[in-house]
Amino acid sequence: MKGGKVKAETTRADTSLKRKGPGTQRAGKKTARKEKAVKDPNKPKRPASAFFIFMEEFRVQYKQKHPNNKSVAAVGKAGGDKWKSLSEAEKAPFAAKAEKRKDEYNKKMQAYNKRSAEGTNAADDEESDKSKSEVNDEDDEDGDESGEEDEDDD
Repeated sequence: MKGGKVKAETTRADTSLKRKGPGTQRAGKKTARKEKAVKDPNKPKRPASAFFIFMEEFRVQYKQKHPNNKSVAAVGKAGGDKWKSLSEAEKAPFAAKAEKRKDEYNKKMQAYNKRSAEGTNAADDEESDKSKSEVNDEDDEDGDESGEEDEDDD
């Protein structure tokens, strides 16, 4: 009996020591980690694989047949099963679309790499629509007139 208790106590002590190791993260403490590199928002996104192109079409068909199904997992599982059951000839159109998207991606990446090697950034040259302030644009157009009207009213 006595040996059982000692063994149980050492097991608990061993597990608590394992949890407090330097590689684990606990609430309230931050461990040293390598910082992630900042992603460039202008970098082209990777193209979808043949399976994901298939799933784009399959989701639409599945939702038409099962309008009451709200489970994403069910759609994914059904799509995976259907993909596995397709023959290579049936998968060929999706593979062709994936190859086409991959070619477009490679062209975009070459252009992106060329721009980054030159040190210029297309987003810096032209302001995006999101960065433009609509309020400032309106003020610039008739800002002088509205300022004079306010002074005349006093």
